[in-house]
Amino acid sequence: MRADATRTQQTPRPASAPRPLDPCGIVIFGASGDLTTRMLMPALYDLAHTRHLPEKFYVVGSARRPLQAEQFCDQMRQAVSRHGRFRPHNEADWKDFGRRLQYFPLDAKSRPDYLRLRDRLQELDRQFGTPGNYLFYLAVPPSLYSPIVEHLGGAGLAVPGPRGQGWTRIIIEKPFGRDRESARRLNRQVRDVFQEEQVYRIDHYLGKQTVQNLAVLRFANGIFEPVWNRNFIDHVQITVAEEVGVGDRAGFYEQAGAARDMIQNHLLQLLSLVAMEPPSSFDAQQVRQEKLKVVQSIRPFPLDRWDQFAVRGQYGPGAIHNQKVPGYREEKGVAPGSATETFAAIRFEIDNWRWAGVPFYLRTGKRLPRKVSEIAIQFRDVPLQLFACTALQPCEPNLLRLRIQPNEGIGLRVITKDPGLEVIGRPVELDFAYGDELKAEAPTAYETLLLDSLEGDAMLFARGDWIERSWELLDPLLKVWAENPPKDFPNYSAGSWGPPRAEELLRRDARQWHLR
Repeated sequence: MRADATRTQQTPRPASAPRPLDPCGIVIFGASGDLTTRMLMPALYDLAHTRHLPEKFYVVGSARRPLQAEQFCDQMRQAVSRHGRFRPHNEADWKDFGRRLQYFPLDAKSRPDYLRLRDRLQELDRQFGTPGNYLFYLAVPPSLYSPIVEHLGGAGLAVPGPRGQGWTRIIIEKPFGRDRESARRLNRQVRDVFQEEQVYRIDHYLGKQTVQNLAVLRFANGIFEPVWNRNFIDHVQITVAEEVGVGDRAGFYEQAGAARDMIQNHLLQLLSLVAMEPPSSFDAQQVRQEKLKVVQSIRPFPLDRWDQFAVRGQYGPGAIHNQKVPGYREEKGVAPGSATETFAAIRFEIDNWRWAGVPFYLRTGKRLPRKVSEIAIQFRDVPLQLFACTALQPCEPNLLRLRIQPNEGIGLRVITKDPGLEVIGRPVELDFAYGDELKAEAPTAYETLLLDSLEGDAMLFARGDWIERSWELLDPLLKVWAENPPKDFPNYSAGSWGPPRAEELLRRDARQWHLR
């Protein structure tokens, strides 16, 4: 053996092991809804199947619909069979999980129902040997957040037991408010009952593997952090594109629009993760504080020139994968002259030493050519172009792509020599795909986030002050849009990449969208 051989030896990678969790009861309000059947129950079953749930637990589904526990159990088994990563192929596969499923009919606005729920949970604690730890999940319309929170407090279900003898946590889905004032009001209502550390404001995008890997990519690799700043990065693009139209969400979407539905939460969360400073330690408090500093540093819109920083659009009739689809105003439940935007693109700038002068372009829309979520980080060009990628064209700058969905992974565009006698550059993508590497289907975002909430790890959940600041950034633009109704809607065809002015938004800066 060579004398220096030990330098190349690596510490063996520890095997992944389930983390011990406290026994608990999980209560899902809105158990008859789509979120529960498509996402939550399959995620809980997958966690149970992989031994990531505590040995002692139970799940209570609650909704207004009267159901017997056996009926609810059968419905959830069908949901898991359709949507879960692991399917219960026989009664033995389902037996242990199924016996833990309970159903409790409840009117979300009825105080006596919560007193009955409290008594039922105490019975289940004795039956399953759980010590009064509760995780409440609000899979309900936003109008029910306040009454549920208030009545949980009134029934004594929001207060943990004596020290060391219980905890209570609550998961609240988006949208958390529709503007800053409503978000602040909801925060006050929630904090009147729960402490901030008990509240988990969920954004399922943050549970995706690539989003979590962004922090590891930056802070575990010495080659990235030195160039993660204005000196080396030219600009950042964040795109969340959807093929689907409004579907059966017209009632909600008419009141929201693309900016409220996607940019205020999903895209600004991604921006915060890309732009945040290295935390002093990788825990929830430090990471969430650094994310808050990012949104606090974003420059407010110059409202006299808002159209130079933001573009809105609405899809008209067109085709997706050669299939004709209607325009937004032709969708069921949409007003014939609706001015709701189904596309939004916004240029943000961050006023701090790391990012001054680096634009962040955020874009989202419905009825775009394909479903894709991606963060594209374009580096500055080399100071002197020595090579061309064609006889006339210089090589394009390096580009780091973080694919969030589909095909989660990371790609890095570099320039190499094209095979042949001439010295011509050639762009090559160095690619990593989670599906290829893991050789198995990765855990879903809801699995990750449910497990974190059971552990008491709030790192991937939004804090109340971050929510309020994100609304504060968007409110002036939303107000200007409301005061200046669009005269050109619909202004892009279904199946295109949005209105032409979205291209102009970048062309004005001598740039272009990478997905186009």
